[in-house]
Amino acid sequence: MPVENSRVKGLYKLSVDERRKLVAQAANLSEEHISALSQHGELDETAADRMIENVIGTMSLPVGVATNFVIDGKHYLIPFCLEESSVVAAASNMAKRCLAHGGFTTENDEPIMIGQIQLLDIEDLNAAEQAILENKEDLMAFCNDVPSRMIALGGGCKDIELRRLTTPLGTMLVTHLLVDCRDAMGANAVNTMAERVAPRLEALSGGRAHLRILSNLAGHRLARVRAVFSPEEMSSDGTKEDGEAVIQGILEAHAFAVEDPYRATTHNKGVMNAISSVALACGQDWRAIEAGCHAWTTMADGRYTSMSSWECDDDGNLVGSMNLPMAVGIVGGASKVHPAAKANLAILGVETAQELAGIILCAGLAQNLGALRALSTKGIQAGHMKLHAKNMAVSAGAVGEEVDELAARLQAHEGHRSQSLVETWLEELRKA
Repeated sequence: MPVENSRVKGLYKLSVDERRKLVAQAANLSEEHISALSQHGELDETAADRMIENVIGTMSLPVGVATNFVIDGKHYLIPFCLEESSVVAAASNMAKRCLAHGGFTTENDEPIMIGQIQLLDIEDLNAAEQAILENKEDLMAFCNDVPSRMIALGGGCKDIELRRLTTPLGTMLVTHLLVDCRDAMGANAVNTMAERVAPRLEALSGGRAHLRILSNLAGHRLARVRAVFSPEEMSSDGTKEDGEAVIQGILEAHAFAVEDPYRATTHNKGVMNAISSVALACGQDWRAIEAGCHAWTTMADGRYTSMSSWECDDDGNLVGSMNLPMAVGIVGGASKVHPAAKANLAILGVETAQELAGIILCAGLAQNLGALRALSTKGIQAGHMKLHAKNMAVSAGAVGEEVDELAARLQAHEGHRSQSLVETWLEELRKA
C-alpha cells in the first residue's frame, strides 16, 4: 500500500541513513528492502551475471525520493534513480503546488501491447487479409492455448489488426496481435505469441513471415494524467498577481515547445528526467518507455512536439496534462530480480502495473512544470547550481568539510561560477 503521508518536511536536512529510516518506516519496508537500499553495490555479481552477458562488474546511481505527491487521493513517495541534481527537488516542489485541487488524477488504458508479424511476398493482398480476418478467432485461440499465468488472470491475445505498408521493397502486410499483458510489461509473452502464430499466418496469406516482434510504441496502453495549479500555488510570494505572471510565462514557454522541435527535444528531455528515473528505479525497460514516448509525440500530424499540454482554465488556474504510452510491469524482469528495484516498488506500494504507469506519468508532469517554471522566472541555473555546488567541490578534489565549505562559498558567489574557480578556491583553502 502507498504511504499514509507524502508531505515530509525537511527531508533534505537529514543524513542519508536518517532519510532511509524515515522512508522505511513510512513505507513499512522489510529488512531485505532496507538492506538493498543501504548497500552501495546493491546488485551482487551472481545476480548481475544472470541479467546480461560478459559481466565484469556493476555501477551504482543515486536513488532519491520525491515527496508531496497525492495521486488519485493517495499519498506516494516516489523513488528516482539518476545522476542529475535538482530533478528530485523540482518534482517534489511542483507536486505540492497542486494540492489545493486534490493533486494529480490519472486514467489508464488496459495493458495492451502490440506484437507485429511482417508478411512479405504476398501475391493477393485482398485475399490474404480476408483469410486472416475470417480466421481471427481461431488465431487468437491458438495464441492463448499455452500454460500462462497471464492468460489465467484474464490476459492474452484480445484482437488482431492488419496494416498495409507501401515500401520501396513492395507492399508489406503487417499483422498486429493485441495482447493484454496484465501486470507484466509483456515483451516475452508477446514475442512468443508472434513467433508461434507466424506459420499459420504464412499459410493463410500465402506470404512469408519475416520479423515477429513486440512494438515499443504501446499506443493501446496509454496513461493519462491531469493536475490543476492555482495562481497562488504557482507564485513566488503567495500573491495571485505574481502567480498569474508566472502562469503566463509558463504558457509562453510551452507554446515554444509545441511549435519548435529544437525546443521540444529539450522540453521533453525534462519530462523524461522523471519518467526514465522512476522507471529505472523500479526495474522497468526505460529505453522502451523513452522510445515510445518520443514516437507518440509525432503520431498526431507527423511532427515532433511537446509531450505535455499546458493551458489556463476559466478561473485562471494552470492545467497540465499528458497522455503517453506507458508499458511497465510489476511481475517479471528486473523488477523481480534487482534488490533495489524490489525495494523501490515496495516504497511505492503499487498493486498493479497500471497504477505504476500513472505514478510515473505524474512524476513526468511535475518535473516538466518545475523546468518550465524555473526557465520562465529566474532561469534554470539558479536551482540547478545550488544543488550542483557539492558535486563541483567533489570534482575539484575536495574531501570532508572542504566540500561543504566550498559549496557554501560557491552558492554565495554572485559572479561567474566555474569548475576552475572551485579548484582555485580549494588550493587557497588548503594553503590557508
